[in-house]
Amino acid sequence: MRKIIPAIVFLYLTFSVTLSFAQFTKADTLRGSYGFGRDWWDVLKYDLHVKFNLKDSSISGYNIIQYKILNDESVMQIDLQEPLVIDSIYPGTNQEEKGLLNTIKNILFKKDKLSFTKTGNAYFITLPKKFLFSKINQLTIYYHGKPVVAQRPPWDGGMVWAKDSSGNPWVSAACQGTGASIWYPCKDHQSDEPDSAEIHITAPSHLVSVSNGRLRNKAVNNDGTSTYSWAVTSPINNYSIIPYIGKYVNFRETYKAEKGNLDMDYWVLQENLEKAKTQFQDATKMMKAFEHWFGPYPFYADGYKLVDAPYLGMEHQSAIAYGNKYKNGYAGTDLSGTGWGMKWDFIIVHESGHEWFGNNITTKDIADMWVHESFTNYSETLFTDYYYGKKAGNEYVIGIRKKIGNDIPVIGPYNVNKEGSGDMYYKGGNMLHTIRQVINDDEKFRKILRGLNQTFYHQTVTTTQVEDYISKQSSIDFSKVFDQYLRTTNIPVLEYKIEKGNL
Repeated sequence: MRKIIPAIVFLYLTFSVTLSFAQFTKADTLRGSYGFGRDWWDVLKYDLHVKFNLKDSSISGYNIIQYKILNDESVMQIDLQEPLVIDSIYPGTNQEEKGLLNTIKNILFKKDKLSFTKTGNAYFITLPKKFLFSKINQLTIYYHGKPVVAQRPPWDGGMVWAKDSSGNPWVSAACQGTGASIWYPCKDHQSDEPDSAEIHITAPSHLVSVSNGRLRNKAVNNDGTSTYSWAVTSPINNYSIIPYIGKYVNFRETYKAEKGNLDMDYWVLQENLEKAKTQFQDATKMMKAFEHWFGPYPFYADGYKLVDAPYLGMEHQSAIAYGNKYKNGYAGTDLSGTGWGMKWDFIIVHESGHEWFGNNITTKDIADMWVHESFTNYSETLFTDYYYGKKAGNEYVIGIRKKIGNDIPVIGPYNVNKEGSGDMYYKGGNMLHTIRQVINDDEKFRKILRGLNQTFYHQTVTTTQVEDYISKQSSIDFSKVFDQYLRTTNIPVLEYKIEKGNL
């Protein structure tokens, strides 16, 4: 492996752990750490049932959490953010491994209601040993309340109770960073994804409820509501599990993709149907470009969806939130200032890029969110490069440099649920562009991007894993480059010396 010998004196200022952690609370540690109450069990499935009461902006329901025991412990942490409250918790077990059933069957012990304690937004349950005799078990958690309302979604987390232009209810949630426990009880840590999920949404019958994966069933209830049941068969991060409720209509297409036919569904408000049929043509263009650069779409089994959302956008897995007002650019503007950003719909391109970096590959700690955002920021450049040429791509990425703030390190403090600088977008994207230039072989660079998605397919990762993979596959030690861009805000100093007229 050859070394990069930089023409700079690398100034590295260690990010003070003592100083950074002094600003955090016990609640931050409970949300961000992965130890007591969490590390001894692995989430296998969420089976979420939620009823939305639009009259008073409240929700109620239950989550059946199926889990696997990894170590001999009994205290379990479940997260649910106030003002929502857990009403009751019941244990259960999976009898499949005992050979009693050919399919998974969960038994609910109604008489064995579990007690729990609460610290902030963390609930601690001590499970009796008699419920831990099977390696695969379940909990059923009932809850209710009025969840926090997002003030500035998607940047501010919470429920979104909106109206469309015709005055119809339009409901969703935004919870990246804030946490999925803003609207349902779960093991709210990014490192443990359920292997699958079911989402059952009950809302007034004149509305349509959309969520992740594929629609399995619609049931009309006797109280004027309907329940839409959606299912995800792939691992999914907590914050990607999202409800959408509104006057939706659907149109779809089948895209002949790298691994075969891919279902691409579009759920839009009735009033936006004709606009969507034109604007969403960027979706198949995106898919073609990103399968070229990153490899096959990671969720063929669950399909791809764009869903009208009452906020700008978010990368919800197999159900991308779209709120770009059917305009090219970022809400009608070009972030690069070059003109290239007005050639395509930013939300379709950027948020869909997260299906590879963010959803397929997810970081264990949100301190490492640069893996999500830097690669996806650079996906904008790669999309531009694919359709308009390398010169256009170069101009685009250089154009976004003006947005680098260089305020704090891109990697945040670990174990306290804290992201690093927003520079993870523009600075991170330019870091990847620099690495691409050093490799100086676009086919090798593309192989690395595709290899990341293959090697870490449906996995949670650390920064170190990603950095080491890039250095190994390129045969170039990029460790100092990663340190410079991700771990410090120091500006490099170029040193040069002239001797006898020679540089």
